[in-house]
Amino acid sequence: MESQVLTPHVYWAQRHRELYLRVELSDVQNPAISITENVLHFKAQGHGAKGDNVYEFHLEFLELVKPEPIYKLTQRQVNITVQKKVSQWWERLTKQEKRPLFLAPDFDRWLDESDAEMELRAKEEERLNKLRLESEGSPETLANLRKGYLFMYNLVQFLGFSWIFVNLTVRFCILGKESFYDTFHTVADMMYFCQMLAAVETINAAIGVTSSPLLPSLIQLLGRNFILFIVIGTMEEMQNKAVVFFVFYLWSIGEIIRYPFYMLTCVDMDWKVVTWLRYTVWIPIYPLGCLAEAVSVIQSIPIFNETGRFSFTLPYPVKIKVRFSFFLQIYLIMIFLGLYINFRHLYKQRRRRYGQKKKKVT
Repeated sequence: MESQVLTPHVYWAQRHRELYLRVELSDVQNPAISITENVLHFKAQGHGAKGDNVYEFHLEFLELVKPEPIYKLTQRQVNITVQKKVSQWWERLTKQEKRPLFLAPDFDRWLDESDAEMELRAKEEERLNKLRLESEGSPETLANLRKGYLFMYNLVQFLGFSWIFVNLTVRFCILGKESFYDTFHTVADMMYFCQMLAAVETINAAIGVTSSPLLPSLIQLLGRNFILFIVIGTMEEMQNKAVVFFVFYLWSIGEIIRYPFYMLTCVDMDWKVVTWLRYTVWIPIYPLGCLAEAVSVIQSIPIFNETGRFSFTLPYPVKIKVRFSFFLQIYLIMIFLGLYINFRHLYKQRRRRYGQKKKKVT
């Protein structure tokens, strides 16, 4: 005896872009679901209100839909999703005004038009937020990019100052004091590169990429570049003096210790020896470096006076000649003011790191 063809109970709901159909059939096998000429055709073997039979129905939609229905089988029902061709709200599901007897609203998923619009806006906002996060990157991704960028910057600076330090050390071991007098011509290009790149460090502090205070970084950048580019770089007579060796050598000693410490910080590592050197070596090196800079300025004063470079005469009616050596003398005072500011900053850093030793009470 052939199975009787019956119509299952079908429940529907809609959103602006989709239609949802829930077919009350369990244990469905081999469903045939298709859309042709805007009509949904359904036929399947399953267990429904009339027992285990073949159930089928046809629905002609009110408006145009896409001809690719998506369905999902569960143990108790068949869920069908149909995409509307135009995003809009329908007043009913079928083209015929009278609702078929087997069709009813799915109140579990039912929303009125205003609620559906709110849901649609929420989904759209969620989608836009997701796109924005993908374009901006997650906080973890940004943190990793920041660490990678800082690691590479510190690595480049370390390699540059290491090259200067090794070059000067090897030449001193081979040539002795004779190596002092051509230091500038030997390593100037690399020193120019490293000191120009050091501007990135100050920019990082200014825009918050690093937590370093801006003032100490700016003082060191401007001070060193004034010595390198103006005092030494513009006067050939200064480039052959021994003091250039001590300026460059003391600068490089401090940096080949400082930059490895920053590199290890970027990868969340703490080597006690490197950390101790970072917070200790500056104590003799920094004052000696400032002293070497001061000597270079003092030695340059008579040279600038003799050549008249960067000197100028004030316009009429004053007509006073202002020698560049006047600014160099002011800069000498600023060197030791900068020494005080940076020394105080570095001392505070060391005290925070290692704390103050308590005095024993006798």
